[in-house]
Amino acid sequence: MDFKIGVLADGFQLPFEQAIAESAKLGIDGVQIYAVSGDLAPDQVTPAILKEKKNILNAYGIKISAICGDLGGHGFENKEENAARVEKSKKIVDTALNLGTNIITTHIGVVPEDIHSEKYKTMQEACNQLAEYANQNNAYFAVETGPEPADRLKKFLDGLSSKGVAVNFDPANLIMLSGDDPVAAVDILKDYIVHTHAKDGVKLERTKANPEQTYLELPLGMGFVDFPRYLKALSDIDYHGYLTIEREVGENPAADIKMAVTFLKQCIK
Repeated sequence: MDFKIGVLADGFQLPFEQAIAESAKLGIDGVQIYAVSGDLAPDQVTPAILKEKKNILNAYGIKISAICGDLGGHGFENKEENAARVEKSKKIVDTALNLGTNIITTHIGVVPEDIHSEKYKTMQEACNQLAEYANQNNAYFAVETGPEPADRLKKFLDGLSSKGVAVNFDPANLIMLSGDDPVAAVDILKDYIVHTHAKDGVKLERTKANPEQTYLELPLGMGFVDFPRYLKALSDIDYHGYLTIEREVGENPAADIKMAVTFLKQCIK
C-alpha cells in the first residue's frame, strides 16, 4: 500500500525545530502544524516567519501534510461570529499555500440532522464561503470526521456550492463519537477525503459513576480501529496521501509517536 506517514507536530510537545528534528529521526514524511495561534496566527504571521519555518522544514527534508486551522468553539454554528471566522480562515489558507500545502483541516461544528434548521443554514452559508475561496486557490478546507455520522456529513458536503470543503478522515473519532464503522465511512466519503489522521480509540458506555467520559483514545492498534481493513479501504478508493499521527493524550508523546510510526510501517509494507 502506498501512503505517506505524517505527524501532528504539536504532539511532540516540543519547540518547532525540535519537533521537526524528531520527525526526521523517525523517518516521517510530513508534519501537520497549527496556524491559529502563536507566530503563524493570521494576525501575527509575516514573510520572515514563513521563510524561517520553510528553511527549517527544508533543512530536515520534511513536508507539510496539512495546516490545522481549527478555530475552536462551535465551529461555524454561530451566525454572529461567522463573518470574522470566515475571514480568519481565508488568511489561514494563504499561510498554508505559502508553506507548500493546499489542505487546511478544521472542525465546522456538528452538522444538524434537520436540513431545514437555522443552524444547518448558518453552517452551510459559512462553508459555501470557505469552499469558494479554497476552490479559487486550488485548496481544501478538510472537515474532521466524527461529530456526526458519515452519511450526514456527505449530504452536507453534497449541498455546498463547490468542492473546496472536503474531509480530513479520522477513523478513531468516528468510533469514539458517532459510532460509525470507519471502513463503511471511507466508502461513503470517498469523493471528499484529502487527508487522514492516524488515531485509535474506543467508545465507552456512559455510567452514573463516570457520566462524562464516553470514549477513550488509545495507542494505534490498541483500540477498535481495524487498521488492516481501514487502510485497504483507503487504498481501494485510490487514496495515497498522508496518514498523520495524532496523539492527544499520554504521558510520553514521543514514545507513543515512535510506536505509531512503527505500527503504520508494519501495516503498509
